[in-house]
Amino acid sequence: MSENDIPRGTSAHSPDLNWSQVRETVLMLELAAGQIEAAMRDSGSSVEVLTDSFTSVAETLRTISDSAAALPENDACAEVRQTLLGAAEQVSGRVHQAIIAFQFYDKLVQRLGHVTHSLDELSNLVADQRRLFNPQQWADLQTNIRAKYTTPDEREMFEAVMRGVPVSKAIEQYVDALKHKPNDDIELF
Repeated sequence: MSENDIPRGTSAHSPDLNWSQVRETVLMLELAAGQIEAAMRDSGSSVEVLTDSFTSVAETLRTISDSAAALPENDACAEVRQTLLGAAEQVSGRVHQAIIAFQFYDKLVQRLGHVTHSLDELSNLVADQRRLFNPQQWADLQTNIRAKYTTPDEREMFEAVMRGVPVSKAIEQYVDALKHKPNDDIELF
């Protein structure tokens, strides 16, 4: 039976002899992955606005800095020069905030991509009767999912859940660890 021959869609509302909780599970996993994928695509337009804003702020900063630098250092221009330099400093702070926002967005997109990939791998495993009841297949899945995590904090959360810590507790520990981590460093992913 090829993938195209496998019945698609739910039959939970009118089950027949072919009804399967595994097929229903796979359908829900695929739906969750699809919703995440759609959300990531939708957010792309917001990132475009953020990119345009960041570019505009950077250009404004250059103009202000260049204008301030071009003023003579005499008493008549001192106040205007200070105003422009202060504005340049303020815009510089905004540029720094925009960089941080880009980094958080990038990190979010990477994480959601990992979740989508993990859900896809999980649905493939659950849908395959030859693999479903094989503990090594589950161990391999877990290894593949763990390998996708990009930060030690994420790997620690994964390990905690695999050791039996409830997900809510593991998330709480993850959030606490992030609170105690210095956040002034710019981290590229």
